[in-house]
Amino acid sequence: MKKILIANRGEIAIRVMKTAQKMGIKTVAVYSTADRNAPHVKFADEAVCIGEPPSNQSYLRGDKIIKVAKQLHADAIHPGYGFLSENASFAELCEENNIIFIGPRSKAIKIMGSKLAAKEAVKHYNIPMVPGIDEAITDVNKAKTIAKNIGFPILIKASAGGGGKGMRVVEKESDLESQMNRAISEATSAFGDGSVFIEKYVTSPRHIEIQIMADCHGNILHFFERECSIQRRHQKVVEEAPSCILTPELRNKMGEAAIKVAKSCDYLGAGTVEFLLDAKHNFYFLEMNTRLQVEHPVTELISGVDLVELQIKVARGEALQIKQADLKINGHALELRVYAEDPLNDFLPSVGHLEVYKIPKGEGIRVDNGFEEGMDIPIYYDPMLSKLITYGSTRLEAIQLMIKAIDNYHVEGVKTTLPFGKYVCENKAFRSGNFDTHFVKNYYSPEALKAETENEAKIAALIAVKHYIKNQKLLRLPIK
Repeated sequence: MKKILIANRGEIAIRVMKTAQKMGIKTVAVYSTADRNAPHVKFADEAVCIGEPPSNQSYLRGDKIIKVAKQLHADAIHPGYGFLSENASFAELCEENNIIFIGPRSKAIKIMGSKLAAKEAVKHYNIPMVPGIDEAITDVNKAKTIAKNIGFPILIKASAGGGGKGMRVVEKESDLESQMNRAISEATSAFGDGSVFIEKYVTSPRHIEIQIMADCHGNILHFFERECSIQRRHQKVVEEAPSCILTPELRNKMGEAAIKVAKSCDYLGAGTVEFLLDAKHNFYFLEMNTRLQVEHPVTELISGVDLVELQIKVARGEALQIKQADLKINGHALELRVYAEDPLNDFLPSVGHLEVYKIPKGEGIRVDNGFEEGMDIPIYYDPMLSKLITYGSTRLEAIQLMIKAIDNYHVEGVKTTLPFGKYVCENKAFRSGNFDTHFVKNYYSPEALKAETENEAKIAALIAVKHYIKNQKLLRLPIK
């Protein structure tokens, strides 16, 4: 493998390129006209424009990407996450054109791409699952009957997708019809498939996921867990590794369950098995993401591995050289997704011009970044600017370093999730480890963040005045 095309943009494209370059592999960037001056384009050895800004005219055009890969003699394509990363047809298209797809086989992508198909595949491995139905429905009366049998509250979920789309919590029967219609409509719009299913809603859940890696020689490893319970709109914002509530015994059980999920679909490469953990520490299979996760850096830091490097080696047909017994958790890592969003306005996207953009640096601080000062934030894509990651010997050390890193991350021109990240890190519930996926609903409000920000501004102003008065006194001192 001498040349890899990265079929993505932003920070993940650069992240993959860095490892490829370290391995002596040439890189090819693809970009839309909106990204012509983006850092990932400059970072690559070669770069080709593949279309207009809308992703369905550029980053989702598998045919154009394959054409570029063949023209530039790329041996492989790394899809990153999002876009075509979980597209079985694209994986097949790569295979048909003798280009290595750095990811799982299309069969595994298809099975795990449907929540119902995934449940069917894993149920033969005695993996705990949330009580519910194993079929897609659109009939409201049938849904009412099922909901009564399961018991409220229930969760309506789109079968075909993720990211919180087509998902509704229903507390009582009178709300079921309206919420189901909304879920079906949203799922149809987002995934072109309105099928939904119903399962028992787990109250006070924590979102725990296990990183796995499988080669084509029958070896499957797990790289411990990530805690992903700090979410807004069912999407993660703060992630950490390891989880502060898992015992070694529970960690082993969940790791073994994740490996069984990988076996159920003959998995290859990097993947993440997601679980819900209830208040009594019972865990339930949720879904499998058949790609590299956004939050993979926290796993890399605590395990000492380069997951992208392992992805590439596995794609080349190499056997994993690590044994499960060799893997040990070392320290604690925390990640904040730095989105161009306004946490004071329901986390709505904040499109604009990056007038100031200075990232923090220092020991224990890692920034997987996709932007630079002077750039505009395109309206066409996910508004994530970067991932801010901190690493310490303890959880508290990683949290304190995150607060310091946030204070030294300077952005002007757009609103970001940086203040929200600081709010989380200073919150007592988060610091104690006593929180769940309802953290935002239970502890966060725009008013609370605004009050905290205003208080910090007052303190800063008082300090500035104090320094000013001190300097004035020094200036008035007689010269001896």
